[in-house]
Amino acid sequence: MNAFNFLLNERESKPRNKGITMVLDKGLGYDTAKCLMEIAGDYVDYLKFGWGTTVVQSEKIVKAKVKMYKKYNIQPYTGGTLFELAYLENKIPEFFEEAKRLGFETIEISNGSTNLPYDEKIDYIKQAKDYGFNVLSEVGKKNPSLDKEISLEDRVKYMNAELEAGSTKVIVEAREGGKNIGIYDENSNVKEDEVDYILNNVSNPDDIIWEAPKKDQQVYFILKLGSDANLGNISTDEIISLETIRRGLRGDTLGKL
Repeated sequence: MNAFNFLLNERESKPRNKGITMVLDKGLGYDTAKCLMEIAGDYVDYLKFGWGTTVVQSEKIVKAKVKMYKKYNIQPYTGGTLFELAYLENKIPEFFEEAKRLGFETIEISNGSTNLPYDEKIDYIKQAKDYGFNVLSEVGKKNPSLDKEISLEDRVKYMNAELEAGSTKVIVEAREGGKNIGIYDENSNVKEDEVDYILNNVSNPDDIIWEAPKKDQQVYFILKLGSDANLGNISTDEIISLETIRRGLRGDTLGKL
């Protein structure tokens, strides 16, 4: 029972299909991660081991954190950059094997930092599904100049194709900073017309995870889509804050949901 439980709006319990919070683990120690989950684990759905951070952590700690996150009904997964590194090294089968061995059941497939062709990306999504993984895929480039070369029509085409290939959710790239990339301008403001286009043309908007690392971006999507907006790249120190925004417990959304 939470304190002041009578003031708490209900929300879908886990495992959730919408209202998803994807959190970025940039290298938390085991004890820190466990303490955080004791406080906020109910509000986390996916936990991303950011970019290639898994490689520079002790295998023992990685396996322990993966196991611990699962106890809180959270899906830990490898960041897309790690997959792209395996692609560059021509070691995708080894990557799949290692991810399984470490306990990951979900992986991210992206081509944000490499020239992986989209048709090959689709094939890798299918291979990962056949291997037994739950797949999250990400659309967009991490270099703002390259990302701007992707037309809005192509962005939506890629999203629909990846969902059709077997991705459980498709992530809209915004990086950790949420600035001058994808649906955000150079001031981190949302490009509302682009969001509307995506919502109107993706096969199922509930299958989109919007990377929204900044509070104003989180507020925008929750006011627009409701408490069940799927949001990603949430920092570990913003989990509780985001949940209060979802529940109308913060001035930004109080009385507005």
